[in-house]
Amino acid sequence: MSPATPEQEGGQAPPALMPLLRGLEDLKRIRSAQLPGSIAERLFAQAWSALAAGAHPADAARHMVRQALAATVLGDLDADLLGLAGVPEEPAHGIVQATVEAASAPLAPALRAWLLDAPAPVQRGNPPPFVARLAAQPRAGATAPGRGRLILDPPESHAEHCALVAVFGVLLAPTWGARPETVFLAGLAHHFHNALLPDSGFAGEMALGEWLTPVMARATALALDELAPDLRAATEAACRILPDATTPEGRTFHAADTLDRVLQVEAQLRAAGTSMAFVLREMELVHAGPVKPFQDAVLARMGLAA
Repeated sequence: MSPATPEQEGGQAPPALMPLLRGLEDLKRIRSAQLPGSIAERLFAQAWSALAAGAHPADAARHMVRQALAATVLGDLDADLLGLAGVPEEPAHGIVQATVEAASAPLAPALRAWLLDAPAPVQRGNPPPFVARLAAQPRAGATAPGRGRLILDPPESHAEHCALVAVFGVLLAPTWGARPETVFLAGLAHHFHNALLPDSGFAGEMALGEWLTPVMARATALALDELAPDLRAATEAACRILPDATTPEGRTFHAADTLDRVLQVEAQLRAAGTSMAFVLREMELVHAGPVKPFQDAVLARMGLAA
């Protein structure tokens, strides 16, 4: 039997996951008054904090993905915050678990069972310094040699992108039989160079010519220097999957990276092109309740009814 072509391998991507991936993509844009940054930025920082404190990448991955799944519905409402608002511990944890169960429904059965198995808490330490720099470093947008940049505002950060690639990688791992913890760690680390280098995009990279490889290698090494020896070795090992899509882990990573880059733009284009009819009818911005007839009348009188 001849080996599968790249087109055949890519054709295994699971369309059933698209609604979930789109929901996870929104974690780059959800913020809360009492917390800094977006949910995606904080998931990135928490993952590196756990890894720096000695957590196994598989444990850090499970915690991060569970939090991400819950946040697609609950946003920043977690069990601790619900407890502060008066919800007892057991029902508060039940709300979060039920949300994870519902969000994980389209996943491969073995992966879903692993995620739903209540994990032991992971210890967290101080995140490496590169975490804050990647959170502050904007992505370039779409660039191509000889063309102007296409910048969709607001830009995402490299921390947000890496967080979503890591989460997507875990969810896509069963498709190509990849080790999820390897793809997870590579996803978290694949933009280490941007902790030093502002993002000039594809056009800027091409302009560097022969200097591109040594410049990126030096910038990556500076970020790796901020990790303890064991974590550095594990991260370097995981990142060996990055150059190509010839391994299960490489295919999974590049699928996750590509989907996140395209879904980021899709989300911004979708928001820009949304109609009032869609927001009012499909999204039920003015939703059912005892005062809805009054609200609808106000909108109709003011010319805002869809």
